Amino acid sequence: MDFDIWLPTANPFATPEFLTAVGREAEARGVHAIWVGEHVVTFEHYASKYPYADDGQAPIPPGSGLLEPFTTLAFLAAVTTSVRLGTAMCLLPQRNPVYSAKEVATVDWLSNGRVDLGVGVGWLREEFEAVAVPWERRGERTDEYLEVLRTLWCDDPSSFSGTHYTLAPCNLHPKPVQDPHPPIHIGGESEAAMRRTARVGQGWHTFNRAPEDLPDALAHLEELLVDQGRTRAEITVTVCPYFKPLDASITERYAEAGADAVSALLFALSADDVPAAFETLDPCIERARTC
Repeated sequence: MDFDIWLPTANPFATPEFLTAVGREAEARGVHAIWVGEHVVTFEHYASKYPYADDGQAPIPPGSGLLEPFTTLAFLAAVTTSVRLGTAMCLLPQRNPVYSAKEVATVDWLSNGRVDLGVGVGWLREEFEAVAVPWERRGERTDEYLEVLRTLWCDDPSSFSGTHYTLAPCNLHPKPVQDPHPPIHIGGESEAAMRRTARVGQGWHTFNRAPEDLPDALAHLEELLVDQGRTRAEITVTVCPYFKPLDASITERYAEAGADAVSALLFALSADDVPAAFETLDPCIERARTC
């Protein structure tokens, strides 16, 4: 089983020195992938409910915000050589899909083919309003935007015509290094997210799920894959325990439950703290290698 890290990129601690230290420590310890999240703006007060906290509030302190994900991955690409670099999650339906395709392809090019694109539909309605994008029908828009990404990455010329987006024939270069394109991981716990995974995903990325909660979900995912003429072997299942406990034995339980990768939250507040943060994860990394 692979062992990944999910990296909060909030200011003030996500400095260039911090990111450099994370990249180098991750490679030295054989970490498979570094995942980063996305929120372009945050709010001190909002009505939307964060799905991974009992109080419905995201753990983002006032006065803090996340780095833009693809800029961050490009920086990490420059200070690493082998670790994979992914979004968990890119909020695709609130973005322009052509620019998103360009950013992913660019980072894939600069990293020599190390990008994984994790996509979510978003939970923060106020953020959609801030970027002047409709909240309604964002799932449908996600599906169309994924098709726009695919044609821009794979076709020459590229074109698309849908309900939410029309792309006249055009050419995007450079194409991604990965063939046919960077793996797409679908994030989320909903039925819609799992169906989207079965239709178009190369991975399913689930958050805040304990090992005992995984087998039933995977059995359902396998049923959905069969309906699409696909198999479980075509999907990488990554579990981020998030704030749930994680140690070596729990890591092994994730593997036994069917996970292909565990993505641990990395706790560090400065570049100097990074080696110690990885040391706490070393037993998990070692156990994952044996699973």
